[in-house]
Amino acid sequence: MRGRRVELDAVFVLHHRPWRDTSRMLDVFTREHGRLMLFARGVRGPRSRSASLLQPFVPLLASWTGSGETAQLTQVEAAPGGSVAGLPAGALLSGWYLNELLLKLVLRADPQPAVFDLYARTLDRLRDGQAVAAVLRGFERDLLVQLGFGLELGREAQGGAPLQADRYYHFHPSLGFVATSDDAEAAYAGRSLLALAEDDLQEDAVLEDARRLMRTALDDALEGRELRTRSVARAVTRSAARAAASSVQVASAAVPAVGPPSGETST
Repeated sequence: MRGRRVELDAVFVLHHRPWRDTSRMLDVFTREHGRLMLFARGVRGPRSRSASLLQPFVPLLASWTGSGETAQLTQVEAAPGGSVAGLPAGALLSGWYLNELLLKLVLRADPQPAVFDLYARTLDRLRDGQAVAAVLRGFERDLLVQLGFGLELGREAQGGAPLQADRYYHFHPSLGFVATSDDAEAAYAGRSLLALAEDDLQEDAVLEDARRLMRTALDDALEGRELRTRSVARAVTRSAARAAASSVQVASAAVPAVGPPSGETST
C-alpha cells in the first residue's frame, strides 16, 4: 500500500545512526507493526525539537508514512506516563543487551505486541532498580517462549512427565529436558528449572542454572550470531577485576611494615 499512514503507534528506538547531513535512520520496535526502519529527517539539525526524544529506552508515540520495512517519520512525542529519562547508568548495558536480542531475533515487519509489552515491562523493572540478573533471565525466558522457540520448563521432552524438584536434567535445544543423574556434567537441578518457570530467582544456585540454560537456548536461537553486548560485558568485568587487584596492591604497599619496638629483636 503505497503512501500508507500510521498514526501514533507505541514505539521504542532500538538503534539509530546518522543519515545524510541532518537526519537519522532509526531501527524501531513498534507495538502494532513490528520492527521497522524509519527515516527521521532534520532531527540532527540545530532547530530540531525531537532529537532528545529519539533515544533508546524512551517510550514514544510515533506517526509515519510509507510501506514495507522502511518509512518516513512524520511525528513523535513522549508516550503518556512514560519516562523520557532513559535508563540509569547501571542498567544501560543491560538495556543494550535487550535491544540487541530484539534486533537479532525479531523479524522485520512482523508484529509482536506481546514481545513489545514484555520489553516495556522489563525496562520498567530496570528503571525501578530490581535485581538485574533476575530481570534479564525472566526477559530471556519469556522472549524465547513468545517467539516460538519452544522452551518448555515444566515437562520432560520424552513422555511429557512433569519435572521433579529433586531430579536433574539435561537440556537439548531441539528436544527439551531429559532426566539424568545428579552427577552428570552440565545437568540442571529440577528445582532450579521449576523456580525459573515461576520467576522465583532469588537463590544464587537457581540464578546460575538459569544463566547457563538461557545461554544455551539463546545460542541455539541465534544460530551462531554473536552478541556484541556479551563481549562488552566480559571486557567490563575483566577491567573491574584488574582495577580491584591493582587497588589491593596499592593499599598493601601503602601500609608501613610493623617491626618490633626499638631495642627489641624479633624471634
